[in-house]
Amino acid sequence: MPLGLVPFGLMPSGQLPFQQLPAAAPLQVPHGTTIVALTYAGGVLMAGDRRATMGNVIASRHIEKVFPADQYSVLGIAGTAGIALDITRLFQVELEHYEKIEGTLLSLDGKANRLGAMIRGNLAMAMQGLAVVPLFAGFDLPAGLGRLFSYDVTGGRYEEQEHHTVGSGSMFARGALKKLWRPNLSEQDAVAVAVEALYDAADDDSATGGPDPVRQLWPVVYVVNRAGAVRVPERDLAAVAGTIIESRAVAQREA
Repeated sequence: MPLGLVPFGLMPSGQLPFQQLPAAAPLQVPHGTTIVALTYAGGVLMAGDRRATMGNVIASRHIEKVFPADQYSVLGIAGTAGIALDITRLFQVELEHYEKIEGTLLSLDGKANRLGAMIRGNLAMAMQGLAVVPLFAGFDLPAGLGRLFSYDVTGGRYEEQEHHTVGSGSMFARGALKKLWRPNLSEQDAVAVAVEALYDAADDDSATGGPDPVRQLWPVVYVVNRAGAVRVPERDLAAVAGTIIESRAVAQREA
């Protein structure tokens, strides 16, 4: 039966059979985009912009989308912001609980699998348009390298090589990463590549917020290596963003 049509037996009196009823307004909730992640010499990096949108409205310019999951892993969220934040907090608590009970960290593959199961548990909400699609990255201590995992709405887990992006600006960020990423980047160069990829995404995607010198807002960037997960200071991000903006202004680049 076509959506929005009601059978004759269920119609209120005085209305014609299969009369078109007004459709309910779509649910407007904040959504977060865009997340980029890439490997570098000695670890892995994840960065996210600061904008959340609600339809055609900017719901927030200050939202944070990248979080430490535990000492050696980070989680980036894209999709319905409220559900994504709840999943993130629950994931953090579960990893902390496992460490306290077992006296050791869960393996990186175990963390990635558990996150996939949590995303799968949200499938019913995703089918109603409230989807969450994360990126997960961490340092694998036994292997001695950084690893990166992507997911789909069914909880499917996929290990990515080199770099990956999610969110509405992901296609533009991914194009930038293909040109800027190279093997064995230094940590400083990896930060610059991530910020420039987000800058390019914000240039073409209205739901992605670029570096904002007026409000002093910069992306959230975490690096994860053998020493653990560390957030890059905002003063460093301001310097990197300033260099990118200045170089493009000097080159008089329109796009």
